Amino acid sequence: PLKMAVAQYPDSLLLLEKLIQYYRDQGSYDTAIAITDNAIKRDSQVAELWDIKATLHYENEDTLNSIKAFEKAIDIYPLPEYIISLGTLYAQTKNPKAIALADALIMANKAKAQKEAIFIKGLYYNYTGDKKKAINYFDSCIHMDYTYMFAYREKAIALYDAGKYDEALQVLTRAITIQNNFEEGYYWMGMCYEKVNKVQDAIQSYQTALMYDKDYSEAQYALKRLGVR
Repeated sequence: PLKMAVAQYPDSLLLLEKLIQYYRDQGSYDTAIAITDNAIKRDSQVAELWDIKATLHYENEDTLNSIKAFEKAIDIYPLPEYIISLGTLYAQTKNPKAIALADALIMANKAKAQKEAIFIKGLYYNYTGDKKKAINYFDSCIHMDYTYMFAYREKAIALYDAGKYDEALQVLTRAITIQNNFEEGYYWMGMCYEKVNKVQDAIQSYQTALMYDKDYSEAQYALKRLGVR
């Protein structure tokens, strides 16, 4: 019925989004992307469609096409959330354009995205290996908003990468105290506990991560690796 409704009202973005979401939920990314591409062929100036396309590619682990689609969305309509998404992808791919986009967000007061901009800078330095600089930016994020879980996670990862497992655990303990269902916090605690040979604590952390997100594949894999079924 949804397909028929879309065929009947091809200009309804709402119906189209529902159909795309249906395939996305099934994990049928090729179909979801094909539907989005067809809609873009009909009207290539709808920024929202490019945003959907970018998100689908990202979830399908196609970073390059995701970046291209976000760039296109921003060309049409530079919404702060598109800029944040693109800046994050630039940071993860070690592209210095991440810093330029972050600075643009800071300059645009209307965007109200100072925290996200600083986070993008931290992410860029984390991925390019300047852990000290990255941690300073994540600390700034946490100072601006102590409930910003992404900053705790990335700060912990930076400390983990630098071999500072006890410090990383302190950061993660604070994070899960503030938000006790923060599954990524528990996962990274498990990773740190493994490094300091506290295997039982690691197992418990991974199990807690799965309690809050039963499909958390990294946590499932970690337990398998430790011989827990």
